[in-house]
Amino acid sequence: MAGLIAKVKPHQIYASEDLAGPHSTHRICLDSLFKALEDLKNERYMNDCRVWLYRGAWHEWDIHEIEMTVPMSPDQVLKKRNAIFYHQSQKDGALYQGDDSREFWMRAEDRNRETAEKYNALGLADYAALEAFRRFYF
Repeated sequence: MAGLIAKVKPHQIYASEDLAGPHSTHRICLDSLFKALEDLKNERYMNDCRVWLYRGAWHEWDIHEIEMTVPMSPDQVLKKRNAIFYHQSQKDGALYQGDDSREFWMRAEDRNRETAEKYNALGLADYAALEAFRRFYF
């Protein structure tokens, strides 16, 4: 078809930047990703690549650091909870560095709800929860 321009959607990479977790797994994975990005950044296809970092249940980005949010309905919050239950290391009281005795899924839900409340307080749309991301520029 003449006149049609093919649009390439950007490649999306999502990675945990939750370095406060009790294991070094997140740090090892993030360091590996950053090394791969450094090695590949001059490849043409990387111009269409976006890397989005998220936090786990322990910490959230400060509101001014958030560059993208994904709103979640109550049903989606429940789906996320069920997904957490499938993750062996996050079941039955995942280790936490501190005095917070809530289970991982409870901390995650509270963090997402609190982020949504902060956005609502700024006059933005009201959602049950928001997952927040910060873009990593390479």
